[in-house]
Amino acid sequence: MCSGSAFLQRWMFMLCSLIPCTGEILAHTLKAFMELMEHDFVSWETLSAAFIKKIVSYVNMNAMDASVQQLSMSILENMVPSSRVLFELVKKEVTVDRLLTHLQVTNVQLQLKATALLIALLLAATDAERRVWGSGQHWGANIIHSSEPLGDEMAHYLYVLQSLSLNLHEHRMRTSMDPYSQEQRDLLQSLRQAAFESENDAPAGTFSTERRRSLCAKEFRKLGFMNNSNPAEDLRRAPPGLLALDNMVYFSRHTPSAYSRFILENSSREDKHECPFARSSIQLTLILCEILHIGEQCSETAQAFYPMFFGQDHFFEELFCICIQLVNKTWKEMRATQEDFDKVLQVVREQITRTLTLKPTSLELFKTRVNALNYSEILKLRQTERLHQEETLAVPVLELRERLKPELLELIRQQRLLRLCEGTLFRKISSRRRQDKLWYCRLSPNHKVLHYGDVEEGVHSPPIESLTEKIPVADMKALLVGKECPHTKEKSSGKQNKDVLELAFSIVYDVEEYCLNFVAPTRYEFCLWTDGLNVLLGKEMTSERTQTDLDILLSMELKLRLLDLENISIPDNPPPVPKPPSNLNFCYDFSHAEQ
Repeated sequence: MCSGSAFLQRWMFMLCSLIPCTGEILAHTLKAFMELMEHDFVSWETLSAAFIKKIVSYVNMNAMDASVQQLSMSILENMVPSSRVLFELVKKEVTVDRLLTHLQVTNVQLQLKATALLIALLLAATDAERRVWGSGQHWGANIIHSSEPLGDEMAHYLYVLQSLSLNLHEHRMRTSMDPYSQEQRDLLQSLRQAAFESENDAPAGTFSTERRRSLCAKEFRKLGFMNNSNPAEDLRRAPPGLLALDNMVYFSRHTPSAYSRFILENSSREDKHECPFARSSIQLTLILCEILHIGEQCSETAQAFYPMFFGQDHFFEELFCICIQLVNKTWKEMRATQEDFDKVLQVVREQITRTLTLKPTSLELFKTRVNALNYSEILKLRQTERLHQEETLAVPVLELRERLKPELLELIRQQRLLRLCEGTLFRKISSRRRQDKLWYCRLSPNHKVLHYGDVEEGVHSPPIESLTEKIPVADMKALLVGKECPHTKEKSSGKQNKDVLELAFSIVYDVEEYCLNFVAPTRYEFCLWTDGLNVLLGKEMTSERTQTDLDILLSMELKLRLLDLENISIPDNPPPVPKPPSNLNFCYDFSHAEQ
C-alpha cells in the first residue's frame, strides 16, 4: 500500500498524461482530484510546479471546455492560500488580464469561479501588490451590468472585492501627518496656493518673513483650519489622518472651479456663518470611512456592495468631491453657524446613507439623488418615521393628537408671551452701516404695553421703569417681516443684506401707521418675537419654531398617554357597542334597602 504522497505523485503523472484529452474525461479527472485533496490526505504544498503549470494552462486556454476551466480555477483557488510559494507561482502564471477575460463571459458559473480565484489572490497579496494590480473598480463592472440576477455567492464576492479595494486607503487613514515631512507640507501648501493663487503672485522678498507668515495663517484660517498658525496639527488625528489631506488635494486639483467657489464663497460670509472647508473635509472623510467600513475585516457572510463602486476610477476620492459640495449646500440650507457644525455633518451622514440604500448604479446618479435629498426632505422623512414609530397613524391616536393640539398651542402661546415679558436686547441698524447702539424691548406683565428704550453696553436686563418709550398693544395694527419691513427696503450700496432680511420685523402702530423696526439677534429670537406679536394681534403663530415645538410637545404627550399601551396593537376602528339588554331587572332596588 503506497503512502499519500506517492499516490498523489502517480495521480499527477496520470493527469499530466491526459493533457491531450479534453471535455468530459478531463473534467471527471479534475473533479476526482479535488475530492481527494478535500480529504486532507496530503498537503497542497507537495504539488509539483509542472503539475501546477498544467492546471494553469487549462485556465489560460481560449478553446477549453467551461467545466474544465471552472474546476481548474477551483483547484488554484484552494491552492493559493496554502503557502506563499504557491501564491507566487499562481500569480506568475495566471495574469489578472486573463481573469478579467473570464469575468466578461456570459457563463455565470465561470464568472463565479474566476471571481473566487481573483479574491483568493488578492487576500494572499500584500497591499503593495494589490495596488500594482489595480484598485478593483473595473473588475466587477461586467457582472454588475449583466442582465442575469446576482446570486448570494456572487453578491458576497463583490462585497469582498469592494472591501479589499477600499481598504487600500487604510494605511493613509491610520497615518497622522508628520509636520517635518516636506512632501506632506508641500501638499498642505498646495491647498492654500490653489485657493489664493492671485494673492501669492507677489515676488519673493516683497514681504518680510513675519508678514508672509501672518498672511499664510490668515489664508489657512479662510481654508477652515482650526489651528491656522500650524494647520498640520488638524491632521494629527488618525483616523482620518493623511487620507483627509489626500481628499482635499484631489478635490482642489481635479475640480479646481468647485474648490475655488467653495473657499471664496465662505470667505465672504461672516465668520460665524462660514462653512470651514478643512474642518468639514476632515470630518467628512471620517464619516465616509465609517460608512464604507474602511479598515474593517471582511465579513464572511455580508453581501452589501455598492454597484456604483464598480466601473469608477478613484471611487473614494470622487465620492468625497460630491459629498464635500453637499456639506456646503446643506450648510446654507440649514443657515448654520459654527455652533451647528456637528448637526450639519449629522444631516450629511444621513443624506449619504439614505442615498446609498437606494443602490445608485453610478456616481452621477448618486450625485443627483443625494442633492435632491435636501434638508427639508430629511426633516419630512424624520417626521414620517417618527409617526410610524409612535403608531400615530392609527385613527384613535390621530384623534387624540388633534384633541391635544389646542392645549399645547396655548402652552406655546404663553411661553412666547413670557419671552416677550423678559425682553430682548436689539442692535440699531442704520441704512449706511451697522451701529453699536443698543436698545431693549419688553412686554409689560399685564400684556398691554410694549416698553422700549436705549441702553448702555453691558446692560442685559434693564428694569421696565427705565424704558421710557411705550406702545399700547391696543394701538398695534399689523406685523411685517422680511422684505415687507420699511427698514429692509432702504438699500445699502445697492445690495440687500441677506442676514438682516431674514431677521427683520416691524410693528405697525397708531392711526398714523408708524413703524417700530427690529432686527433680531438670532433666528431663534426672530421666531419667538414674531410668534409673540402675532398672539398679541390675535393671529396664528407662523414661524418654523412653532411647528418644531408643537411636534416635540405632541410626541412627549402622546408617549406619556400611550405608556400603558406599549406593545399593544391599537385597532383602527372602535369595537361595536353591544345591543341594550332586553330588560333592566338586574338593577338594584334601593327602596327595599331603605325599608
